[in-house]
Amino acid sequence: MEKRKWGRDVTIIEGIDEKSINLKELSGRLKSKLACGGTDKDGRIELQGDHRERAAEILVESGFPSDNIDVE
Repeated sequence: MEKRKWGRDVTIIEGIDEKSINLKELSGRLKSKLACGGTDKDGRIELQGDHRERAAEILVESGFPSDNIDVE
């Protein structure tokens, strides 16, 4: 998670292989389930707000191994 200007929180998801996973599709699924805005750029997904725990749960539901997900 990062703090942006005016104290806004942004959840960053990175380390996903762009060749095997469609980041645009994954970011769309995350934004829809979390009811937030965001983008996918530079090989990472940025979600508006603090969605660390729920995003990790959705990634596990999507087939990512839970031991590879680090929530900081």
